[in-house]
This record gives sequence, structure tokens and C-alpha cells, in this order.
Amino acid sequence: MESGLFALPTPFTPPTTEEDELATLRLIRSRRVGPATYFKLIAEYGTAQAALAALPEVARAAGVSGYAPCPEAVALAELRAGRRAGARLICHGQPGYPASLAEIPDAPPTLWARGDSALLARPMVALVGARNASSLGLRMARKLAGGLGAAGLVVVSGLARGIDAAAHTAAISSGTIAVLAGGVDVIYPPENADLTQAIAARGLLLSEQPLGQEPQARHFPMRNRIISGLVRVVVVVEAAGRSGSLITARLALDQGREVMAVPGHPLDARAAGCNALIRDGAALVRGAEDVLALLDGVQGRPEAVADVEAGARADAPGAPRAAAPRASQAPPAPNAQPLQATILDRLGPSPLAEDQLIRELALPASQIAPELLALEIEGRIERQAGGMLARVV
Repeated sequence: MESGLFALPTPFTPPTTEEDELATLRLIRSRRVGPATYFKLIAEYGTAQAALAALPEVARAAGVSGYAPCPEAVALAELRAGRRAGARLICHGQPGYPASLAEIPDAPPTLWARGDSALLARPMVALVGARNASSLGLRMARKLAGGLGAAGLVVVSGLARGIDAAAHTAAISSGTIAVLAGGVDVIYPPENADLTQAIAARGLLLSEQPLGQEPQARHFPMRNRIISGLVRVVVVVEAAGRSGSLITARLALDQGREVMAVPGHPLDARAAGCNALIRDGAALVRGAEDVLALLDGVQGRPEAVADVEAGARADAPGAPRAAAPRASQAPPAPNAQPLQATILDRLGPSPLAEDQLIRELALPASQIAPELLALEIEGRIERQAGGMLARVV
């Protein structure tokens, strides 16, 4: 290899054959390879097959000995499980991959789709909100989903209790996509079993997680970035002050999406998050017509939207970034490079934005990116949603 971990970038070749898809799945399922590392490797080597071949040497150069990529048998077993579940694998770069999602910096390299994948080509809007929703919030979610569906929009949500379930239920006949934190063959929460089957039959279940994966706490923010990445507008129907729906709203803003919120009574804690969003500039929603009016404005000014998205990408130096699955801690390398030691000194358990780290180090992003990759493969740092970095302790 040339000095450092990377040579000149190689043009990306999208997966076109079953062998390519298998290699893509093996690469993203390999130990300590999250979306950010995946895209860095693809940018360097051009194809997943070439990246797989180079991965042990990349790991060795990073101080990780005995590294082996995901075995072919493991990926083949997942592909077979997908076929048994009636799911389709969609890889980043393929024609069926949703265009809006492909724009975000930390797009999932692979998606499992169970149901009507043609929905991914239609215009979408996200409706999210509280799990312990009020009766008024549930009624509002159903009204919004029904009105937006009647206007030809696909309703996207996370299949959680409360607002999500109400929105999906009202939009099944017109089109709905449920983005899951676990595998597309896993029912969660259990009380949504009938709704899950209905969406699989008439809508679409979507996930980046392997088949059979039970959802874990760290998977939900990763799921939320997909919900916001698929759409142009995220509508928060009801949310408390520290709600997971506000994570989706923040991710949407980071991705250059529009955020709207339904106002609530000031004394209702379940409306605190929505009221705060409106106070901070989110558009107020009284009905589906408000969302449609804003969508018309967004679609009528593509240059402005492009500027927002370009600005969001400009804030993200280097290749795409993502919340990578937490790696097990590796022992410190005895001969860590000085720059790596400096990076580790700057990072702690509390996340720090990668662009802020680069500004503090006052070094070119091209010089810092390979060291970040080395530390990530070693399991000494992890990437989180929104381009944040944290030291593994």
C-alpha cells in the first residue's frame, strides 16, 4: 500500500450482480465497519469486493492484528433469510435505492425492503410523535396521514406505539413505509403485530439491520436518520421535551429537510417538544393543507433546497459519516501515531462534531480522515449520528 491508509480515490462501481451484492453485504457486516468506514473504503477501492480484499491490510496498518471480514457464509445466510421473509436487498448505488436517502452523508449502504418497494419512488412525508400519545394527538395523526395520503404522499414513520402506529394505520390504503430499528422480519413492539403484517402486505417495511436483529437502544437514532432522510418534510405531531421524535427533527435539520410541528396546550408535557420546535422556527401545522403548502414551496424552489443540502454537506469534511455500531474496546496500540494520540486527547465519552475537531487541530481534513478511520477500526473511537465522534472508554 502507499504511505497512509488511502491512495487516490477510485471511481465507485455500483453492485450489479448477486456476487456484488454479497460482497456489499459482507463489507457492511464486517466487524467495526459502519456506514462511514464503508463509504471511505468504497471511495478508496471502488468496489466492495476490492475493499473486502484490502480490509485485513487496512486493519493491520491500523494496529489490529488477525482481522477477518464477515465470512461469506454469514452473508449468504442473511440473503437466504431475506428470501424466506419475502424481503429484497437494495444496495446504495442501485436504481431502486431511494434518491432522497442517498443524498444524506451517512446513508445506509444496504436496505432490506419487505413489501411494495415501488413506494420508495413516490414523494414522502414523515409523521412522528409520542409513544404515550393523547387521544387528541392520535386523532390528529390519523387526520394528517389520511389527508396527506389522499394527496398522493407516502406516509413514513417508525412503527412505534402511539403517533407512529396511528399514522401508519390511517395511511395503509394510500401508501405507508415503516422504518424499523430491528430486522424487517422482527415484530416490535409486540402489540403492533397485526399492523406490521398489514404494512408488509400493502405498504413497505424497511430496515438497514440484518434479518432477525432484535432492536437495541442504539438502533433507534440510526433508524431515525433514515426516516428523515427519505423525506423532504418531517412533521412532529406530539412530543415531550426530551422525546426521541426531537432527535428525528434535529437529524432532519442536519440533512437540510423541513421540520413542522403540531402545537399543543402549554400545560401538556406531551406537547412541550412541539411547542419548543415552533418557538425555534418550525412551521406550525393545523392540518394536511399546511404540510402540502410547504411541500409545494419546497418543490417549487429546488435551487434553494439544493443550496441548503450543499451547505449541510459542506459542513461535513471527508467522506460520508454515520453512527456506526459500537465496537468492542480494543487495547491501545503501543506505537500510536502522534496525530492519533492528539485526536484521542481531544475526544471523550461526550460526542464532538468531526468538523469542530478538524478546526481545533488546524490540519487538513485529508490528513485527519485516515487517522480517524484507523482509530475507528481499532475500536478506540465511534461515530454517532450527525457526524459526531466519541472516544470508547
